Amino acid sequence: MKKARLFVLAGSVSAVLVALSAVAANYSLWVHGRGGVGQIGNYADFTYWGPATANAGVNKRSVNWDGYNRISTQDHRLRNALDCFCTGPNWCYLAVHSAGNLMIGYVLDLYGGSQRYKKNPVPRSDGQCTNSDGTTQTGWNIKWVYVAGGAGGGSELANNGSWTTSEPLVSDLKTTTARALYNHNNTRGRMFYMYAGARGAFYSASLPGQDDNAVAYHSSGGVSGSSGGTYCNPADWFCNDLTLGTEPTQGGRLKWFNHSVRLRDDRQVYRHSTDRNWGGIVAPMRADMELNAR
Repeated sequence: MKKARLFVLAGSVSAVLVALSAVAANYSLWVHGRGGVGQIGNYADFTYWGPATANAGVNKRSVNWDGYNRISTQDHRLRNALDCFCTGPNWCYLAVHSAGNLMIGYVLDLYGGSQRYKKNPVPRSDGQCTNSDGTTQTGWNIKWVYVAGGAGGGSELANNGSWTTSEPLVSDLKTTTARALYNHNNTRGRMFYMYAGARGAFYSASLPGQDDNAVAYHSSGGVSGSSGGTYCNPADWFCNDLTLGTEPTQGGRLKWFNHSVRLRDDRQVYRHSTDRNWGGIVAPMRADMELNAR
């Protein structure tokens, strides 16, 4: 009789766990850029961004990688997170900064059509989650991607050695390398909404057109091509405008497919760095995540 009761109890517990894992939830994943300082595998560590108490979207999670090595050696960190929180009944909103743009673009292009095991969103210390029911799905459940100071098009600061050239990631951030790293047009149908900052600095003089002191508008605006171009705000008469939305730039250069400029920094107030306080061009992105990632 005792064994029978234990069997029934165990069955009930299993049923509860299965039921809980089947409850749909939305998550907000934050993917940082170069120089990551958060603990890898710890989705609650927002050191790169700012105080973890900030409202940054529903069920926010920080996807930490080393921010130093090449994208191809670190992309599994993002795949782990996407598997954990964006499979089965669960959906994700993504917010990325700087080289995090390269990371999500690379992962979607190379792995967004692969078969992924559905997971229970309860990660281990290494950032991985266990399978939920043994079934798979194609790619991940992603609603959209917000991109602040996106380095998907690379930076001239990597080209000219302004950044430490011994860092493997800097090799990926060279403009011609970044633009050839993956197919930027292949977003697996997800929209990339771009936030382009324009508060440059004296040391960013090598960046063409408007810039946030680390990346120029050609990159943060999602402008296509094999190399960067010169794009500015409408008030600047000496170079072509970076247009809002998905429209081609002034001069006719197309943006990558499914890339839309959501914010162009016409007042030139947003720089690249977060200052570990949700600052710079990340500030308006965080505000939009709070409002829209629900």
